[in-house]
Amino acid sequence: MKRILYIILGCLLTSIGALILQHAEVMTGGTAGLSLLLSYASDLPFGLVFFLVNVPFYVLSIIFMGWNFTVSTILSVTLLSAMTGLDRWLPAFEIPMSVGAVVGGVIIGFGLSILFINRTSLGGSNIVALILQKKLGWNPGKLNFLFDFVVVLYGFYSIGFLNGALSVLSIMVTSSIISHFKQKIGASNHSKKEASPAVEGTVATS
Repeated sequence: MKRILYIILGCLLTSIGALILQHAEVMTGGTAGLSLLLSYASDLPFGLVFFLVNVPFYVLSIIFMGWNFTVSTILSVTLLSAMTGLDRWLPAFEIPMSVGAVVGGVIIGFGLSILFINRTSLGGSNIVALILQKKLGWNPGKLNFLFDFVVVLYGFYSIGFLNGALSVLSIMVTSSIISHFKQKIGASNHSKKEASPAVEGTVATS
């Protein structure tokens, strides 16, 4: 039960951070940012593109992280989508880009760290980062930054230099926070591959 509450908290924080970035017109990275760019280029719905982009990562997740992690990730992605969808009922507001980049990056960093520690993710490059940490001991924060940076770099031409630079700043902030929790994340993801939910929740939140 405690693990479920932590996952809900992680999704809530990440959704708040994502909305801050959106209203500050700062681009996000990872598969969400890539899907958004592909959606613009192909005129396909974002939800469909996001689902298709994530399918190969879900397969990798099943192979290397197990069914428990994969199901938790799919549920976390669904929960995050529902939370960010509530934005349509919020009053219109704007946030200065520089403030949004830092504040949004900080909140997303804590949100993702909570999710990683509790053996779940938001799909895509998050999954690859956790697999590489589990197998090779690589820093998930730095990996997350690398994946996000590639996506943001690709989107520079469409969002402009200032927005792109602030987007890079935002993912640097997010990645530094994830790196701060790398030992806890590593300890969680080196636990039993297919522990039962009760046991896994105890390990993840200890």
